[in-house]
Amino acid sequence: MQAFTLPDFYVPYPARLNTHVERSRAHSMAWAKEMGMLDAPKPGGGLVWDETALARMDYALMCGYTHPDCDGPTLDLITDWYVWVFFFDDHFLEEFKHSRDLEGAQAYLDRLELFMSDSPPEANNPAEAGLKDLWERTVPAMSEGWRRRFITSTRNLMAESMWELENIDRGRIANPIEYVQMRRRVGGAPWSANLVEYVSAELPDALAGERPITVLSDTFSDAVHLRNDLFSYQREVEEEGENSNAVLVFERFFGVPTQEAAELVNDLLTSRLQQFENTALTEVPGLLAGHGAPPHEQAAVAAYVKGLQDWQSGGHEWHVRSSRYMNEGAVPEGLPLGPSGLGTGSLRQLVATGKQGLRGWAKQHSHVPFQPVGHLPLPGFHMPYPVRMSPHLETARRHGVGWAREMGFFDSVPGVEIGGLWDERRFRGFDFAHCAAMINAGGNSEQVDLSADWLAWGTYGDDFYPAVFGASRDLLAARLCTERLIQFMPLDDDQPVLLPGNPLERGLHDLWRRTAEPMTRQGRQLFRVGVEKMLAAWEWELANQAQNRIPDPIDYVEMRRSTFGSEMTSALARMSSMDVVPQQIYQHRVLRELETAALDYAAFTNDLFSYQKEIEYEGEAHNLVLVVEKFLDVDRLTARDVVADLMTARMRQFEHLADHELPALLAARPDLTPEAQTALTRQADDLKEWMSGILEWHLRCARYTEAELKRVHENPDRRATPDHLPTGLGTSALRAHLPASVSR
Repeated sequence: MQAFTLPDFYVPYPARLNTHVERSRAHSMAWAKEMGMLDAPKPGGGLVWDETALARMDYALMCGYTHPDCDGPTLDLITDWYVWVFFFDDHFLEEFKHSRDLEGAQAYLDRLELFMSDSPPEANNPAEAGLKDLWERTVPAMSEGWRRRFITSTRNLMAESMWELENIDRGRIANPIEYVQMRRRVGGAPWSANLVEYVSAELPDALAGERPITVLSDTFSDAVHLRNDLFSYQREVEEEGENSNAVLVFERFFGVPTQEAAELVNDLLTSRLQQFENTALTEVPGLLAGHGAPPHEQAAVAAYVKGLQDWQSGGHEWHVRSSRYMNEGAVPEGLPLGPSGLGTGSLRQLVATGKQGLRGWAKQHSHVPFQPVGHLPLPGFHMPYPVRMSPHLETARRHGVGWAREMGFFDSVPGVEIGGLWDERRFRGFDFAHCAAMINAGGNSEQVDLSADWLAWGTYGDDFYPAVFGASRDLLAARLCTERLIQFMPLDDDQPVLLPGNPLERGLHDLWRRTAEPMTRQGRQLFRVGVEKMLAAWEWELANQAQNRIPDPIDYVEMRRSTFGSEMTSALARMSSMDVVPQQIYQHRVLRELETAALDYAAFTNDLFSYQKEIEYEGEAHNLVLVVEKFLDVDRLTARDVVADLMTARMRQFEHLADHELPALLAARPDLTPEAQTALTRQADDLKEWMSGILEWHLRCARYTEAELKRVHENPDRRATPDHLPTGLGTSALRAHLPASVSR
C-alpha cells in the first residue's frame, strides 16, 4: 500500500513530449554501459543498476518531457547528464549511506570534483568516468559565467550529500527552514536550471545574480524538490531509511500524520509555483527595464522562464509515469457527474489545478488590513546565552537623542507632515542605545554610539518607506529614493556625493562617513551590498502591499533577513577580520547555516513582538505570524506557537553548529591560520550576544507595547486623526493625501 494518497497538484502548464525520445533512450542505454554504470557492484552484492532497472526508470522520457523542444543531439546530452546524476545518487547511497562511512564519502566527493577541470585524472569508477565525459562534451559551448554557476551547483549537489549522510548517522530530522535551504543545494534542481540555460538560452551574466532571476531559480528548485519528495516518500523513507524528505520533516515538526504532512508539502509546492509566476510577471519586466537589457537579452530571459515552466510540467508528468516513484492516484479520479474515459485525464488534472491554485491564491490575497487583533501573548523563549552590557550605555543614550535630532528624525517630512514620523518621547522609548550596548558589549564608546545610530537609521527607514510610499502605492518614488540613498555610500573617497535632502539621506550620509573611513575598498563594497539588500527588501514589501499579497512562506523567511537588516550586521562582523579570514570559507555549510539560523531567530523575535503594531495599527502583511496564519489557515495563537517552535528549532541548530560542527570544521582546515580560526570563533560568539541582546531589547523596549501603540495612534495630542484634523476650505485635499496610518 502507498504511504499516503497523493494530493491534487497545481500543474498550470501542459506537458509536451520531445519527438526524439526513442533516439535518446537508445543513446543513454549505450552510454551508461560504456561508462560502466550497468555493472557497478553494490558492497553487499548485486548491482547498483542493470539494463532492466535503467529502462524502467526511463530518464530519456523524463528529459523528453522536461525539454520538449530541443533537437536530438541536445536531448542525448541532457539525458546523459540525468543518467549520471541519478547514478551518482544511487551509487553514493550504496557505497556510503548504508555503511555510514563519512571519511570515505568525503574522499569520494573530493576526487569527483577534480573531473570538472581542464586536466582531470584517470577515472576509477563510473561516476568519475561519466562526469569526465559530460564535462568535455558540455562546457565548450558555454560562457565562463555559466561554467562558474554550473560548477557551483554541481559541487553543491555532490558536497552537500555529506549533510544528508551526517543526519542519517545522527538520526536527525532537519527543521523546515534548514531543510529547504539544504535541499536546494543537495537536491540538484539549481543544477537542472543551469542545464535549462544550455538547452534554451544562456542568462546574461549581469542579470544572473539579481533577485528576480535567483527567485525564479529558487522557486523552480523548491517546487521540483517538494514534488519529488511527495512521489519518493515511500521509497526514500520507508524502504531506504532516508530522512531527507519534506513530508517526513513536516510530520516531525508539526506532529501530524503522514497524510496531513503530505497535504502541507503540496500547499507549499503550490505556493512556490505561484511565487514563480508572480516574480516572472511583476519583477522580471522591471529588472530588464532597469538594466536597459537589449532585445536579445530580454529574449534569453523569456526563453529561460519558458524552459523552467516546461521542466515543471514535464517533471510532474514523468513522476506520474516512472517506476522509480509512488504514483498510484497521481491523476485525479473521475469528476463527479462529469465525463470519464479516454481523454478525460487532462480535464481532471485541469480541474485539480484550478482548485489547488485558487486555494493558494485566496490564502495570499484575501487579507483585510487594519483588523483589530489585540495584544499577542508572548510564548516562552529558548535563549541559552546570557546578556552582556556595555559600560557605555548612558553615554550612548545621550548621544543617540542628540544625533537623531540633528539628523531631523523628529521633523515633519513630505508624506508624514502632521506630527512627523517620530518624536523625541517615542525615540527615548525605542532606546536603541540599550540594544547597541548589548550586541556590541565589548566595543568602545564610539563604536557603541555608531551601532546605536545604525539601529536608529535602519528603523527610521523601515518606518519611512511604508509611511511615505506605501499608502500611495508609489513604487517609482520608492525606487528613486533607493537610488539616491545608494549614492550616499561611495566606494572611493574622491567620489562626489549628493547634498542630503531629508533625514534618511542625512543619516546615511553621516553614518557612511563614520563607518567607511577606516575600511578598505573591498570592505566598503561588502558593507554597501548589505545596506542595498535592506533597501531593496523595503521595496519588496511595498510591492507586496500594492498587490495586497501575503508573501509566500519561503520568500518571506529569506527576505526577512534583509528587511531586518541582518545581512548588513553580518557584513560588519566579517569586515573586522577580512585580512585574516578567506571570504570563500563563508560559503561552507556550517558557517552559512550558523549565520542564517541566528538571523532567523532575531527576525522572528521581532515578528512576535511587533504583531499588533504591524497588523492592527499599520495594515502590514509582512509578519511571520500572519504568514503562518494564512498558509496553515490557523488562528493567531496557533501561528504564534509555530513561530516560537521555528525559533527554538533554529536556536538548537545554532547551538549544535557552534558547539560541535564549527570546532570540527576548524580542526579539519589546517589551511586556516590561528588568527582566522580565532576570528571565526569570535564571530560565532558575537552572534550569541547579538541574539540574546535583541531578545532582551524587545522585552524592555516601549516600541511594541499596547500602551505606546494606543498613545501614538489614538491620542490626538500626539498625532492628528480624522476627528482632529483642520477643517474648512481646502482641507479636504490635505485629508486625501495623508498616509493611511493617519487618515484612517
